[in-house]
Amino acid sequence: MDQTEIVNRRLKLQGGHGIRHRGHPLDTSRDVAIREAALNLLSEIGYDRLTMDAVAARAHASKATIYRRWQGKAALVVDALNCSKGSMLEPDTGSLEGDLASLSHASCSQENRFNAQIMLGLITALAHDAELRDVVRERMIEPRTKVIRAIFERAVERGEVSTERNLDLLVALFPALMIQQVLITGELPDTDFSTRVMNDVILPLATASTSPVNS
Repeated sequence: MDQTEIVNRRLKLQGGHGIRHRGHPLDTSRDVAIREAALNLLSEIGYDRLTMDAVAARAHASKATIYRRWQGKAALVVDALNCSKGSMLEPDTGSLEGDLASLSHASCSQENRFNAQIMLGLITALAHDAELRDVVRERMIEPRTKVIRAIFERAVERGEVSTERNLDLLVALFPALMIQQVLITGELPDTDFSTRVMNDVILPLATASTSPVNS
């Protein structure tokens, strides 16, 4: 594999956008400005009203430049959000409680451009935009789900969690409760809320006995 192919593969993994133009690697120097423009517009007018024309105008870039990098609006927005938030690091402290505490802190303490208005607009758009749902699932939800699932699988191996426990339910709980908090309060969950979810809901459920209670 030559150096160009290596660069292309890395670009695919980072954003899933265009990788080569006329046999040469793309100049990625404009990517930051384009992502920044997309995030600013997303916060100001929401996902539904955001257009590639508006992003191009805000970033002082041509639409052709943008489409060479991203397949469409959904791919651009999700890539911008992912780059803003950063990848979810997989904690491995040696205990379920330690891993959940680390995950709780990291989920709310990363420097990012997320805000409640962006998240509310994105959640609303997911209900009627199949393309956005597919991209969010593939590039945001699934990578983070793998991290959370790995935490519980290690806990099962250590004997902290029963092999009979429904791991799919445990994995889904944390993001579901965080999203519910945004929808109900209109604010992003803070570290205190995230910690209470882990300590008061997920950890007790994960470690509870699965033996039937005798009547």
